[in-house]
Amino acid sequence: MKRFYKDAGIGEAGRGWAVLLDAKAIKTPAKAALELPTKNLARAIAEEWAAQGENVRPQEMPLMRLACTAIDRVMPQISVVVDELAGFGRSDLLCYRADNPADLVERQARLWQPWLDWAAQTLGATMVVTQGVRHVEQGTQALAALRKAVEAFDAFGLSGLHALVTGYGSLILGLAAATGAAPAEVAWAAARCDEAYQEERWGIDPEALKRSRNIKFDIDAALRFVALLKA
Repeated sequence: MKRFYKDAGIGEAGRGWAVLLDAKAIKTPAKAALELPTKNLARAIAEEWAAQGENVRPQEMPLMRLACTAIDRVMPQISVVVDELAGFGRSDLLCYRADNPADLVERQARLWQPWLDWAAQTLGATMVVTQGVRHVEQGTQALAALRKAVEAFDAFGLSGLHALVTGYGSLILGLAAATGAAPAEVAWAAARCDEAYQEERWGIDPEALKRSRNIKFDIDAALRFVALLKA
């Protein structure tokens, strides 16, 4: 759509902060007030609006999208979102290891095991690891611990966490990254362990590379979003 405003700024709104376009507070796609929990997040979203050219491109405003998701989609059904995210723990990427070749087995152990150890030590979730793709049942205590970790996030945090978990394909990596335990590039390297190995052996597929870059864009935005919630 055509840009319909000149200036983008922020202002106080209720118990939070609003984004103002030509001094008018904007709303979400569902027409709810865009009330943001931190000033820094509001400022960053205002900067996304200010950076738009003649046409407004929503795909270039990932922080705005995550905030609207929190308000329009997560807040009305927090328990459903918690259930969905906690469910990722039943088949977490990090628990399914290759049995060959040896260098891939070693790489998976090196990149993945530290985060399973972190989940056990920090979250109280000791996960069962298997080789191959056949489903393995996780313990009730481990799943309950992962759910408790998810429940610690509010609606805005869940919006960011959801983007991380789906991007990484791992609840444990998502939790580690969202809480700051896993540095961004470390978590990304772990998530792409198998893909990177295949690229090294068989070369880069342009379409796969494009998908990977799009996922990385969304993950980086989600990491910035959760960081701004704490600022």
